[in-house]
This record gives sequence, structure tokens and C-alpha cells, in this order.
Amino acid sequence: MYRIKTMLQLRLRQSATALMFAGLVAGSALTLANAQQPASDSNSVKAAASHSPYTPSHFPKRAVMFYENVWGIDSLSIKAAESGELIRFKYRVLDPAKASQLNDKKAVPTLIDPRARVSLVVPSLEKVGQLRQSGTPEEGKVYWMAFSNPRRSVKAGDRVNVVIGNFHADGLVVE
Repeated sequence: MYRIKTMLQLRLRQSATALMFAGLVAGSALTLANAQQPASDSNSVKAAASHSPYTPSHFPKRAVMFYENVWGIDSLSIKAAESGELIRFKYRVLDPAKASQLNDKKAVPTLIDPRARVSLVVPSLEKVGQLRQSGTPEEGKVYWMAFSNPRRSVKAGDRVNVVIGNFHADGLVVE
């Protein structure tokens, strides 16, 4: 009786091992078949490619034309500097008469980040003064201003708005 019981256990183990091996082979074959099969629907690939998680950092042509025609500037850029402690806004002057409002000392520049819900200002240092250029603009020169970001609330990749008097530059991507 004992001998029959051990023989049954041995056959049961062999059957279980054979069944697990068969399952492993079948699973591998299915995986291999799916990997070698080409995508049947090219529209699904196009749909996936059209929804990129990355946002473009360039200006649309209409925005470039607007800033050139209305404000006399181009090459707007905004970049985190000094390990994120400062946010530097740069622009190039094309028409000094139109761009004079951006360099006006009386106009208070602010940088607004809607995501972080903060409004940054240009700091004024004791011996240096404001961290911005405020002289008479000249054609072809690049001007800048630095906004204080002490808590590092504004980060690279954020979309921010720069406001200087009546001037608004919306949706600039921080580099």
C-alpha cells in the first residue's frame, strides 16, 4: 500500500512538472508571437504621437510678430539662474521708441507663475540698485532684468507671465 502511494505521488509530481513546463513554453510562445507581430493599426501610433507630454518652448510666429510690431522687441527668453535663486528675463530691442516702456524706471516689473501662485519682483540691492537695465534703449542691444526667486517656487519648465506696466508677455517657458 505504501509503495502504491509513493508511486502515485511520484507520477503526480511528474505530471505537475510537465504541466508547468508546458505552460511556460506556451506563455513564451505567445509573448514571442506578440513581439514579432507588426502593429496592425498605424492610426493608433499617429494618435499616440500627436499627444506629446512635452510642451514646445518656442513662440508661435504670430506672437513674435506681435511683440515686434507693438513693443519693438524680439528674442524674448526667460531662464533660471544662480541655482534657481534668480529668474532672468531677456529681450532684444528692435525699435527703441516702442520698447522705451520696458526700460522705464517707474514701471514695476513682475513675474507671475500661475501654477506656483507666486508673483516675483526685481530686487533692489543697497549698493547696486535694481537688478535690471533701465537706460534709454538702443536698437539691436539685448536687455535683461532679474527677478528674485528666494523659495525657488518658479522652476524650469514652468509657464510664466512677465508684466511691465502695459506690457504683458504671457506663457513664457522657464529654461
